[in-house]
Amino acid sequence: MTITETEIDAAPAAAGPGFVEAFRVWLKIGFLSFGGPAGQIALMHRTLVEERRWVGEGRFLHALNYCMLLPGPEAQQLATYVGWLLHGTLGGLVAGTLFVLPGACVILALSLLYTLFHDIALIAALFLGIKAAVLAVVIEAVGRIGKRVLRNRPMVAIAAGAFVAIFFFGVPFPLIVFSAACLGLLGARLAPGRFAVIRGHEVDDGDGATARGGSLWRRSLIVVIVGVVLWSAPIIAAWQWLGPDSVFVAEGLFFSKLAVVTFGGAYAVLAYMAQQAVEVHGWLAAGEMLDGLGLAETTPGPLILVTEFVGFLGAWRQPGPFQPLTAGLLGAGLTLWVTFVPCFIWIFLGAPYVERLRQNLHLAAALSAITAAIVGVILNLALWFGLHVVFAEVTVFSGWGLQLYVPAPASLDPVAALLSAIAAVALLYFHRGVATTLALCGGLGLAWGLVAGA
Repeated sequence: MTITETEIDAAPAAAGPGFVEAFRVWLKIGFLSFGGPAGQIALMHRTLVEERRWVGEGRFLHALNYCMLLPGPEAQQLATYVGWLLHGTLGGLVAGTLFVLPGACVILALSLLYTLFHDIALIAALFLGIKAAVLAVVIEAVGRIGKRVLRNRPMVAIAAGAFVAIFFFGVPFPLIVFSAACLGLLGARLAPGRFAVIRGHEVDDGDGATARGGSLWRRSLIVVIVGVVLWSAPIIAAWQWLGPDSVFVAEGLFFSKLAVVTFGGAYAVLAYMAQQAVEVHGWLAAGEMLDGLGLAETTPGPLILVTEFVGFLGAWRQPGPFQPLTAGLLGAGLTLWVTFVPCFIWIFLGAPYVERLRQNLHLAAALSAITAAIVGVILNLALWFGLHVVFAEVTVFSGWGLQLYVPAPASLDPVAALLSAIAAVALLYFHRGVATTLALCGGLGLAWGLVAGA
């Protein structure tokens, strides 16, 4: 299919589903979307391509590769894209919302329980095991993404440079993404075969999708105006009613910034988010950040839902004129809004142009370089998490533009170290699923808590 200047939206595919049927399927996918983006994409492929044949194989892969160009959770954006393809804008809104809604409700409930009961010894022991498993999950992510992109020396060099920049020099994550993209664009001119290691797929129109006419530029303008107004409205309202120093304004601005730099999935931005939320804003402690990641790993929906946990705790502890519970709910809702509204904007704005963009060599090279940098950022995340899991005290020494994380040897937690090793063996050697590994280590942590408290 060729996108023309008059395309405005996608019509339902030939013999496609009715809206009510699609609604039920999207809701089912939302409740079953465990296992991170790989598991979520596999679930959608099996449901939409193999079982129901609502879209063709080529169209599905084409949409997936486009979503990987975008900041934000690619699985949620893929659901939005396919929903848009089947039933236009309303279909995209329903598909993307239902993909997130079940997990968001679960995270909200768990955030409340965590806030109320996490000081209990058994709950603390349970989360000790979960944090140990999360460390193994992050390490596994380094290898998974690394195999995909670190295929030659330029990609390895970009990954190494990104790691050194963020771990030893504290370079902001957005600057790393921008620099990597520039290197990719430059590399596309000098050595395109070595930089464009992530390429698109040819499109197969076997699903029978057609297009409806209209003014593409006018539609794009409407999407931008409406999207930006909706995106910024709650931040402006908080600024107006509560003042610029309100935690809600800080959360809205911070998570809005994250929404535009989260290339490569949630793992890519977790290090930056954790360090800012813990060390700059003081919304939660490092161990609590790990607990939140563990909660997000065990619930359906995209991993970036961990931002809801952070937003809840940050507002709970800085409630301003509200009661803590009310503030926590408002903080969680605001965080969800500014995190996911941009995802819909990217799809509704860019999908009509996707055919032109996907085969562009320069964009492929930029994406490859960004993904390579993400490997270095996630390695930084693994070390940062590892230090805070295994050691109770970690000191940051700064000087001459450098930063160095130094753990106190006496604060080593042997139980946490052992549980981390068990999680690594289960996940990396026996190839157990994330949910299974989290359940195993959580159970072992709980058992240790019972023994220690006896």
